[in-house]
Amino acid sequence: MDFNLTKEQRDIQRAAREFAEGEFPDRAEEFDRDESFDEEIFKRAAELGFVGVWIKEEYGGLGMGMLDYCLIMEEFTVVDPGIAIAIVASPFGAEIIQSFGSEEQKKRYLPPLVTGEAVMGSAITDPDAGSDLAGAVSTTAIKEGGDYIINGSKMFITNGDRADYLLCFVVTELDNPDRHNRHSMIMVETDREGFEASHLTGKLGIRASDTAELSFNNVRVPCTNLIGELGQGFKEAMYLFNLNRTGIAAQAVGIARSALEESIRHVKKRHAFGASLASFQATQFKIADMFTWIQAGRNLVYEAAWKIDQKNIDHKLIAAAKSFCGQMAVKCTDMALQMHGGYGYLAEYKVQRLYRDAKITEIYEATTEIEKLVMARNLLG
Repeated sequence: MDFNLTKEQRDIQRAAREFAEGEFPDRAEEFDRDESFDEEIFKRAAELGFVGVWIKEEYGGLGMGMLDYCLIMEEFTVVDPGIAIAIVASPFGAEIIQSFGSEEQKKRYLPPLVTGEAVMGSAITDPDAGSDLAGAVSTTAIKEGGDYIINGSKMFITNGDRADYLLCFVVTELDNPDRHNRHSMIMVETDREGFEASHLTGKLGIRASDTAELSFNNVRVPCTNLIGELGQGFKEAMYLFNLNRTGIAAQAVGIARSALEESIRHVKKRHAFGASLASFQATQFKIADMFTWIQAGRNLVYEAAWKIDQKNIDHKLIAAAKSFCGQMAVKCTDMALQMHGGYGYLAEYKVQRLYRDAKITEIYEATTEIEKLVMARNLLG
């Protein structure tokens, strides 16, 4: 087995880290404090090819794989998780267009995402649905002539207030008794009458990334905005989740790695009881544990991503990567803050931001508990 990355992949890593280190640090604390983001950073990232890298070349992308995407996600996240998500997740949901959309839809929606001319989001979660997508999503799209009329609301939507168009998970087959065949994916341009987005403030972490609550009040879109097959929205959503969960696992690895790097710098220069913190066995054990967990998590991510690139999606492996890496990021940032002592509690120290940013990796795109259910059901049959 060859655990070495190719030269091209190492180049991707290096370029991503250099861009992030050049653009993120001076603004990260500001974006976290103000819950804001500068779109110019996003546009520069797009110009350098860091946006939608997995989009095929015929639609303007680089045609890279999931592993390449995860390399960029980790390197960006090491420098700042919030800015990383604001950039890397700007074409959120476009994977469904590329895999299930018509040729006309691909040519219309994908190229502007790569160039940074447009931002996209996926409006999947209803306020009362949470993880129960098949049973609890109640936003409807009723066909009327050549249009769909959409009514309902969505919650916790990444890019919801920022997007130019949103892929919406809606009930179209109201009378179908099979709850896994009642939903469809329909594109909604955000300038349509009856659509409203409210930016959510007061988030614990990744505050540079836009999250919004959405409202659809008789929003009319043409039937040609249906993406994929009618009634197959749940299947399409699960496909998207598998890809996104792998990326989030890479995000968690980046957060944990950043916590380790910050901790090593701190304990080497900080002294107590006449000795460097790095000389204490208790500190050394923490550093060793963090390194071990990060390495294990990264190996899970790389294998899951590699299998996706080989067209062999392993549901239990993806769930394992997301579950383990999310928990690992929370543990590592907790250890890092502990090693920083009182300094870790101050806003000027990056570790407190990492501590807050880590928690979301255990929650979005399926909680740790859901991931464990996925693993168990795949293993037990």
